[in-house]
Amino acid sequence: MPSTSSPDLFQKESAALEKARAVHAAADADADGYRQSLGELIEHFERLMRETRRLIGRSDRAEREMQALATQLAHRASHDALTGVLNRSAVIERTSKTLRANSAVMIVLDIDEFKRINDDFGHPVGDAVILGVVDCLRRIVGESGFIGRVGGEEFTVLLPGHDAASAANLAERMREAISDSLIVPPVDRRITASFGVSHNEAGDGFDTAYALADAALYRAKRGGRNRVEFADQ
Repeated sequence: MPSTSSPDLFQKESAALEKARAVHAAADADADGYRQSLGELIEHFERLMRETRRLIGRSDRAEREMQALATQLAHRASHDALTGVLNRSAVIERTSKTLRANSAVMIVLDIDEFKRINDDFGHPVGDAVILGVVDCLRRIVGESGFIGRVGGEEFTVLLPGHDAASAANLAERMREAISDSLIVPPVDRRITASFGVSHNEAGDGFDTAYALADAALYRAKRGGRNRVEFADQ
């Protein structure tokens, strides 16, 4: 039966080591024999050192690539592919986590008559409008809250620890930023959004916070759009 043993990757080094052992054990070994044996050991040891460094370098690169891939996959799992803001599942998780220990304001906003924009100018223009709205939100929200996309043209902004007055100010600034400065050619009409706002105490859940803000958003739509409405609480 043929042998199934793996080849010895260090055959040359093993042979050099055995030769050195034989020279060391020989009572009549001379200086030249010692020198030759030592030279061969040095040569093979240096090769092993080079290979070890190469393998360590390759292992380090592989580890960095794996870490980068894991980070990228985690980001994709929690962020919207088009805009880079939190996706719906991440919004739910972040809101629930925040409200377990802190009060927070939930803002729900919807781009007004977005379907007409898509129908009249096409989906690529619609995507550009969505990106423009997100840019407006980012400029206003900054580091004070978290932005999420929960539907095609519907977004949330979570503001941990904010009171109703500061939330009202931020929501109005978001509305103005969109209606007063957002221009996306070839859209030939003003782009606006409607806002619903709820203030939620610690211990409330996502469903309650979202439902209250969504009801306020619906009133803003019925009231003429491009406006901010607060939830009845």
